Amino acid sequence: MGFENSDDAGVYQLNEDTAIVVTADFITPPVDDGEIFGEIAAANAISDVYAMGGVPITCLNLVCFPSDKLPVAVLDGIIRGALRKISEAGAVMAGGHTVDDPEPKFGLAVTGLVHPDKIWRNGGAQEGDVLILTKAIGSGVLLNANLKNLVSENAMTHCLDSLRMLNAAAAEVLKNFQVHAATDITGFGLAGHALEMAKASGYSLEINFSRLPLMDEAQLMYKKGITTGSNQSNREAVGEQVCFGSGIDLRSRELVFDPQTSGGLMVAVGADKADEIIQRLHSAGVSEARSIGRVLSVSQTSEIASPIVRFT
Repeated sequence: MGFENSDDAGVYQLNEDTAIVVTADFITPPVDDGEIFGEIAAANAISDVYAMGGVPITCLNLVCFPSDKLPVAVLDGIIRGALRKISEAGAVMAGGHTVDDPEPKFGLAVTGLVHPDKIWRNGGAQEGDVLILTKAIGSGVLLNANLKNLVSENAMTHCLDSLRMLNAAAAEVLKNFQVHAATDITGFGLAGHALEMAKASGYSLEINFSRLPLMDEAQLMYKKGITTGSNQSNREAVGEQVCFGSGIDLRSRELVFDPQTSGGLMVAVGADKADEIIQRLHSAGVSEARSIGRVLSVSQTSEIASPIVRFT
């Protein structure tokens, strides 16, 4: 598997029973605390392995660090935070590479394992499937608004807790069911990743906006006029292939273009299993998980003869 359908990672089959999942991701600091930065960056990078149905085994540090501007203690904190999440995932830190850079950046190159018959792809959703999202959205605007001291302490704490949470528990629950399609919601926002799933599957997606789990104060920040540097490009990337019901105001629509870091998994599953899956996710501590929409034929959602995403 390569990048034909914008899947979350590459997969290379070794033999009949084993394939390796390979991915890499790094980010700039969303917060000043080095350890929290390391935790978020690690959870974000490892997530792509979970999105493919795999289990992470090794991680390599990818470090850009301004050694002439920041003390090495900051780098130590970043690595400590990352190692905490790598160990929690059951993987090992196997080394990495560091370069001098004016702006700090950190992430991981991750290798995982998956059975070739149990790979999750972002294509494969079936008509009538229910869409389940496992984390709330809105972290992009909250992180931006926090720079202006506009976010309450409680809302920011909940946001960072979500970003630091691995998608491991959600993936473990979902592996007990037939997952027809899966992806994680990251930089392209919910709308962008949903459209990738629609195109790869050959169906349209209908998402109930009122069902979306939203981070505390995220909608408020957009109503105040705060946005991110990626909202416009995310909106332009999907064009007219993402549409909205008239009851969703313009500023609230920005939530689905909000760039996520370490976002949740979105999966398409059989409608007869959706309620049980959500109950199991909640029992496993994935408290924000909920059904957000369904998979429909192209003709049910648009006169355009191609997959779209419609928010109602």
